[in-house]
Amino acid sequence: MEPKILSPQSRTVAVIMGGGAGTRLSPLTRERAKPAVPIGGKYRLVDIPISNCLNSDIHGIYVLTQFNSRSLHRHINETYKFDSFHRSFVEVLAAQQTPNGSQWYQGTADAVRQNLGTFLEHDYDYFIILSGDQLYRMDYQAILHEHQESGADLTIACIPVNHAAAPGFGIMETDPSLRITRFVEKPKEISTLAELKIKPSLLKELGEKIDETLYLASMGIYVFNKQVLLDCLDNQFPDFGKNVIPKAITTHDVRAFIFRGYWEDIGTIRAFFDANLQLTDPSPSYSFYAPGAPIYTHSHFLPASIIEEAIVRRAIISDGCVINAAHIERSVIGIRSIIRPGTVLKNTIMMGADFYESECQKTSESLYPLGIGADCHIENAIIDKNARIGNNVTITPLGKENDSEGPGYEVRDGIVIILKNAIIPSGTVI
Repeated sequence: MEPKILSPQSRTVAVIMGGGAGTRLSPLTRERAKPAVPIGGKYRLVDIPISNCLNSDIHGIYVLTQFNSRSLHRHINETYKFDSFHRSFVEVLAAQQTPNGSQWYQGTADAVRQNLGTFLEHDYDYFIILSGDQLYRMDYQAILHEHQESGADLTIACIPVNHAAAPGFGIMETDPSLRITRFVEKPKEISTLAELKIKPSLLKELGEKIDETLYLASMGIYVFNKQVLLDCLDNQFPDFGKNVIPKAITTHDVRAFIFRGYWEDIGTIRAFFDANLQLTDPSPSYSFYAPGAPIYTHSHFLPASIIEEAIVRRAIISDGCVINAAHIERSVIGIRSIIRPGTVLKNTIMMGADFYESECQKTSESLYPLGIGADCHIENAIIDKNARIGNNVTITPLGKENDSEGPGYEVRDGIVIILKNAIIPSGTVI
């Protein structure tokens, strides 16, 4: 019998980076890890890379965590369960003290380095390193196939970006074979940016105008051959983008894989806000539904939402909501959201609640029940989980300074954020 030929994805392990503090997404990350931030009404950010892996037939998945990781651990443990006859696993690896070291993860590369012993317990040929806080849909089989066909040691997924966005990314320069000849992390100098522009010949291949000013930006997705990863981490470099990748292009065959789909780095409150609301567009750039490639998340077994005498325009409404005579426009409504009569929501993300209250709880625990009261007007806002908003409350960022705050709220990137578990009394104007 001839030996079975294994596909590249079956010989690949995925490592999802979930350990960063996510300070730019504060206050949403004040009590939770960045990959655990809710998105799209019922999902978490970490569901995106995990689902992409499962839909790409990559069944060995590690998630590296560090800051505020309790809710992320709980979500993964409750969501990704496989039977004894299936070879899939999603395993959380938290930063820990060992005989070999007692430091927290010092960066993305250091996080992988500290867990190499665990990864090498399995016989994998390829490692795909992923971010836990990006919104996109990718079949990783394509990058693995191109990595194998090109004979590369390391392949970096990249996406064309314009001049305004380029200083926020690691930018690559390639030769005609897409071998990376230069990598600059977040270039700011005008002269450097001029040198890193995509060449006209590649622009033509990509179907762009040859005089377009575009750059190849790293997506933070890397495919390593196993031994190459070991070689690249045989040092004290803390970070892939700042340290490991620039060094690797001088010693190894590093190639670019150009991705042409939708991709958004959820790095700031504004990026998070815009990515959510774009889901309500008539033809959104990103959809959580694709035939045969779902985005998985925890099943809460909630009842269907009840919507009574409401006006709803361009909204996503999750399971288990009760909406009574409200006006909702271009908003994302999370699970178990309660919205009472006369309330208007515009350009708002409401994350919902972790539980329902009994009638006893409503009277004994708080003057204000979970959800939004009657006759409120809320726009350009994010309402975090378990918030209690009274009646006749107005919430808008108009006239407020950025990075300002008050009881139960903060303003970031021109958006009002009602904090998790906040209580906003009736009649409040924010």
